[in-house]
Amino acid sequence: MIGLFSYHFDWSVLWRHPYGDLLIQGILTTFHLSFIAWVIAMGLGITMGVFRVMPFWLVRFIGVAFVQVFRNIPFLVQLFFWYFAAPLFLPTSAQKWLHEHLTHYSYWAGVVGLGIYTASRVAEHIRSGLLSIPQDQFRAAYSTGLTTLQTYRYVIVPYAFRIVLPPFTTEFLTCFKNSALTMTIGVMETTYTAYYIDSFTFHGLETTTAASLVYLSISLCIVIFMSFIEKRMLIPGMIVRGK
Repeated sequence: MIGLFSYHFDWSVLWRHPYGDLLIQGILTTFHLSFIAWVIAMGLGITMGVFRVMPFWLVRFIGVAFVQVFRNIPFLVQLFFWYFAAPLFLPTSAQKWLHEHLTHYSYWAGVVGLGIYTASRVAEHIRSGLLSIPQDQFRAAYSTGLTTLQTYRYVIVPYAFRIVLPPFTTEFLTCFKNSALTMTIGVMETTYTAYYIDSFTFHGLETTTAASLVYLSISLCIVIFMSFIEKRMLIPGMIVRGK
């Protein structure tokens, strides 16, 4: 208790040189790392979600295998795999190239790991959305002469995408917050930067408070943005997010 009451607050560590610049850089790293990972998760997750319900057994097997492998292995373990183990599977020349030319390998390992892990979760949402679509939608599409691939591309996937927009908001937030775990492989994102500044200034309360407010602020912005998207893409007659 004595240590708590005698603590000297110094909020200037949040903007004093060079800590202010480090904190801003950490926030930017969190933002673009999460964004790139989400782009990967969207593309790969939608593809694998569609694969899971396709009538072709080989394609369906690929989708099931992807989801079961990457969804059931803890994200932290996957990060360590992509950072420590994955390069060892490459030829010696490729490992040398990575060492010499990819100076921020930890960053890209975090992007790949976060993107693939989130994609496995997105794929399940896509699958549930596709399975919720009545069979009459498929029959109507087939009756117009569309092939199976065209039916999924032009009719089923756009319809299912609107259904799964609310859980997509949750996955987007999870992807953003999981980016903090990339600090374990040396990525200087917001959380790592906060602890890094604390190691020099011994003002962890200020830095972790700032980091918490950053995560909270950006998360609220994501919720507001996704709510706007949901309203714009609303299918009349369907249940929407409560006001």
